[in-house]
Amino acid sequence: MLDVLADRTYRYLFASQIVALLGTGLATVALGLLAYSLAGADAGTVLGTALAIKMIAYVGIAPIAAAVTQRLPRRATLITLDLIRASVAVLLPFVTEIWQIYVLIFMLQSASACYTPVFQAAIPDVLPNEKQYTRALSLSRLAYDLESVASPLIAAALLTVVSFNSLFIGTIVGFIGAALLVFSVTLPRPQNAAHGGFFDRMTKGVRIYLKTPRLRGMLALGLAPAAAGSMVLVNTVVLVQANFGLGQQETALALAAFGGGSMIAALALPRLLDHLPDRTVMLVGTTILTIACGLGSLLPNYQALLALWLVIGIGFAMSTTPAGRLIRRSSNSGDRTALFAAQFALSHAAWLFCYPLAGWLGVTLGLNTTFLILGLIAAFGFALGMRLWRAPDTEEIEHTHANLPAHHLHLASAARTEDGYRHKHTFVIDADHLLWPSRS
Repeated sequence: MLDVLADRTYRYLFASQIVALLGTGLATVALGLLAYSLAGADAGTVLGTALAIKMIAYVGIAPIAAAVTQRLPRRATLITLDLIRASVAVLLPFVTEIWQIYVLIFMLQSASACYTPVFQAAIPDVLPNEKQYTRALSLSRLAYDLESVASPLIAAALLTVVSFNSLFIGTIVGFIGAALLVFSVTLPRPQNAAHGGFFDRMTKGVRIYLKTPRLRGMLALGLAPAAAGSMVLVNTVVLVQANFGLGQQETALALAAFGGGSMIAALALPRLLDHLPDRTVMLVGTTILTIACGLGSLLPNYQALLALWLVIGIGFAMSTTPAGRLIRRSSNSGDRTALFAAQFALSHAAWLFCYPLAGWLGVTLGLNTTFLILGLIAAFGFALGMRLWRAPDTEEIEHTHANLPAHHLHLASAARTEDGYRHKHTFVIDADHLLWPSRS
């Protein structure tokens, strides 16, 4: 899997991702301590609100950002956004009111909502080979999982010698370091960059997404990782400390078990995806998450929780990691940023729904019932995904053009029929293909 790092441009981009993630992880720890210093026992409410603001920024800002950034140079855009995030982080140590946390979090996450789709869209152009790109996706998944483990450990070590406000310095350094790494490479420009007015560019990614069966199916399947993942991230502390009467170390270990499961799957996925279709892998991952939520209502002890969280981590990685491959397969280079922005916004909408639901149901109905309800949501996503994304999912599709003029360049190899001009090629929604062909 590491052979993909032989490509210098990708190696530097991956390094920038790791550095930025570590900075973000330090900020997460510091924000929790900052919230406690300002709100005391109500810190959970503050962080819950901040998390909701983060999701709102992701869902609302990403499509708008895609419309703005599609015509801008990628490298300059990424560097500017990293510097904006560093500038926001500079202000965090000076926060004295809770509302200031909310404003700065919205600004920081809005910049991230702009940054992530542009970064994600650049990788397929840097690594056009599908096998290499698959390995890059697995490395990215590993980077996220390692960050979730490494950042708290680094923060804990730093807190022995500095105050929590000093952790934000690490965040600033992380974003500046990421900007410098991006500056050191040249990124390929997207081909056939998007045209049209602002509203057309803003909605283009969502329109392509919702017209593509495999992407509609992926969106439905995304309910499962959102449901199971919300249960892990929202209720682990309640399960460990309230239900099993254990402490903070056991809570951290449980979260590490979830990350560990995801890392195990990420290491195995490149070879798995070389032999199995994305649809099969994602359906298996969704099935694992659905069954795991059902079993969660029967947890007898802490050891069973660790095992369950490990399994959920495996299912989580299997159901989410192939998403980039599907976006790549379903778009032209010029539309890729818009489509990654649509994926970013629509997938986080599921989290925006499941995050508060996991917390509210846990308090009102109990955790066993919450597991079952979230399991039903995952099962619904599985069934809907199966219906929307049917097998076989072939890339080359025979189809007919009824409205294009005979002299159109796209019809050079097409055969004349009674209904128009018919040919077969890799099919994506674009200006020449406005609707997905029917199976008939």
